[in-house]
Amino acid sequence: MEEEKKAEKKVKKEKKPADPAKRKKKRRIIILSVTGVFILYVIISNVVAANTPMQIMTTAAERGDIRQTINTSGNVTSNEEKTYFSNVNVKIGSVNVEAGDAVKKGDVLISYDESDLSKATELAQLDKQATEGSYRNSVQTNNEKLGDLNEANVNMEVLDQQIADTEAYIKGLNNKIQKKKDELALFGTQLQISLLDWQDQPDSDEYMNLQKMVQENNYEQSHNKEIEGWESELEVYNDMLSKYKEYRSEMKSQKSSADSSKMTAGAKEELEAGNQTKEIQSEDKLAKLEAVSDGVTAEFDGVITAVSAVEGSTAAEGTELLKLESTEDVCVKISVTKYDLDKIALSQKATVTIGGREYEGEVSRIDKMAQKNDSGAAVVGTEIKILDPDSDVYLGVEAKVVIETAEVKDAVLVPVTAVNVDSTGEFVYAIENNVIVKKQVETGISSDTMVEILSGVSEGDQLITEVTGDITEGMAAVAVPMN
Repeated sequence: MEEEKKAEKKVKKEKKPADPAKRKKKRRIIILSVTGVFILYVIISNVVAANTPMQIMTTAAERGDIRQTINTSGNVTSNEEKTYFSNVNVKIGSVNVEAGDAVKKGDVLISYDESDLSKATELAQLDKQATEGSYRNSVQTNNEKLGDLNEANVNMEVLDQQIADTEAYIKGLNNKIQKKKDELALFGTQLQISLLDWQDQPDSDEYMNLQKMVQENNYEQSHNKEIEGWESELEVYNDMLSKYKEYRSEMKSQKSSADSSKMTAGAKEELEAGNQTKEIQSEDKLAKLEAVSDGVTAEFDGVITAVSAVEGSTAAEGTELLKLESTEDVCVKISVTKYDLDKIALSQKATVTIGGREYEGEVSRIDKMAQKNDSGAAVVGTEIKILDPDSDVYLGVEAKVVIETAEVKDAVLVPVTAVNVDSTGEFVYAIENNVIVKKQVETGISSDTMVEILSGVSEGDQLITEVTGDITEGMAAVAVPMN
């Protein structure tokens, strides 16, 4: 009985092979069933996900104080430096400093050779005396020429008058003499005529008298006392006239010589200017020699940054001796980029750190012209004056600088990472009523971590600080406050 049952089971297992077409159709139905189940699962999952808000970490906008700063570094340098040049041609006695030495105001940096200095002073004084003597001699000579000229002018005027008067008087004497001679000659002629009239009576008294008168007239014409007196006077006046003319000739020559030798107005101005120039130069030279009699001294506290003077050499006037840079008036030179240029202004407070020590500072200078730095970027040179320098401030070292550019009290603040920028301007993503919203904002000053919000955000607004590509406006989200 059991064997029959086994045989029956064996018959059941040994079924006929299925039709291939039926087998393929059955497999397709199974695949479609599985695919349908998977698609249904995806659809259900997406529906569930779409209706489940994303949890996003947020930071609340808060009220507080914010301070904007510029953090940079630069080199410490002096605002005041003095290059000392030799003002005299004197041998250097000793050089008392080396580059790098710190000195105090009044310290003797260089001394001149006393013997050479004394000789130079004596020569300068002699040169001054020679200049003064030469000037006085020129002035005296000119005054003498002017005196000669004045004398000649006055004398010639007088002589001209005397010559004119003498010539007139001589002319008058000649006229008198001629008139007298003419009168005597006329009288003699008349006597001769009368004598002819009595010639036929030679023994008469009239004839005899006429002959006598003719003889007397002839003698009178040759020996008339008046004529002789006038002729003697004429000789004196002719001699006087000759002397007058000779003296006038001398005065004329003197005038010509004095006139050509005297200084013109321009020459006199040149002499005066030249003398004043030489006087100033002499006084300046003596003053310079006097100024270095105690050596070259430091004009302020500082550091010797260069020494060119050599002991025993003669420092020609204008030769560079040494350079002194002040440690009382120092600053840090920094470079400001275009991004910080609108933030910085004169007199802003700053903190300068040198070797671990902090010093108060302020912005004292901003160049009006940009320059290229080593990387080719345009930067503007700026100086930060150190207000309280001490002996620990070393020139040339690097210093860290923090400039306080602005400060606002009780402002609405958000993290720097919360503010984004697109073509419409600055904006933030906030979560309101479980929805992501985009808010346009106007920002103010900023620190390294926070930004002042002038409009667009209120205190307490929950803002997204880490924006990824999955975040879009209108998306459902749940804010998870970090603060």
